[in-house]
Amino acid sequence: MDGFRIPLGDWVAAGVDWITANLDGLLDVVSFVVSFLVDGLTRLLLTPHFAVIIVIAALLAWVVRSWKLAIGTAVSFLLIVAMDLWVPAMQTLALVLVAAIVAVLIAVPLGIWSARNATVRAALKPVLDFMQTMPAFVYLIPAIVFFGIGVVPGLVATVIFALPPGVRLTELGIRGVDSETVEAGHAFGATPGQILRGIQLPLAMPTIMAGVNQVIMLALSMAVIAGMAGADGLGKMVVEAISTINIPKGVEAGLGVVLIAVFLDRVTAALGAPGENRSSLWGLWKRRRSGAGSGAARAAAATSTAATPASSDAVEPELTRA
Repeated sequence: MDGFRIPLGDWVAAGVDWITANLDGLLDVVSFVVSFLVDGLTRLLLTPHFAVIIVIAALLAWVVRSWKLAIGTAVSFLLIVAMDLWVPAMQTLALVLVAAIVAVLIAVPLGIWSARNATVRAALKPVLDFMQTMPAFVYLIPAIVFFGIGVVPGLVATVIFALPPGVRLTELGIRGVDSETVEAGHAFGATPGQILRGIQLPLAMPTIMAGVNQVIMLALSMAVIAGMAGADGLGKMVVEAISTINIPKGVEAGLGVVLIAVFLDRVTAALGAPGENRSSLWGLWKRRRSGAGSGAARAAAATSTAATPASSDAVEPELTRA
């Protein structure tokens, strides 16, 4: 075996060079769109006073989860402000949200397609295994070659790394829908699209939202790696702290990532089962609505019961005269 070697890396490098030389226009478009989305969302988060963003985040936590999470969110975000990390935290949040949205827009259709087609499922499985097990740092090498230093290669590497769980859990949710329910839809003449929208997606939504939650968590875990590619935010601060052995800066930036992760995790987990958290505003509204509906039903039943004897009394004289 001496002297025998498969130059797989050289082949991949040749492919990267070909893409750089022949798809330069497409890469420029991708770079422009990604930069526009991330920079626009960052400006949107930083333009209002930080108190406005904190109130909105706390209200969102209360609507979907509980007032306790709302208080915890407000305290966490105020701690970020107190550590003077508000700007990098919002830059990281913008990067994570855009990467998660892009990953979900790709993952959910792929998961649905995989669940409905065995050939696609067999083809996607090894690709997803490769994407999920390849060290995340490796993705930065071609991304930096394609897009240069900045937020774009960090986001591209983040999307690739965070994509697999979204595909897998979407497929699992669709395939886990009761087959008898699907057959009932077919029996009533529903089309495959109607069955997907009306039966499979609603029943699979908790599992799909669990996949979305995992996508967001993996995207946030890539914040430091994106910082190595030059993306602004808490990840870049962690990289700077490592290079300068700055313990206080590293601890504060890492804590900022943790606080954002906890907020996103609790909110997205609650979205998988909306209205089931009794202390959430959404759950309170659903209980009041169902209570009002049951009250109206009881009133209608009582009215019907009261009207029945009256009608009987009215008919009885007629029978007597007859």
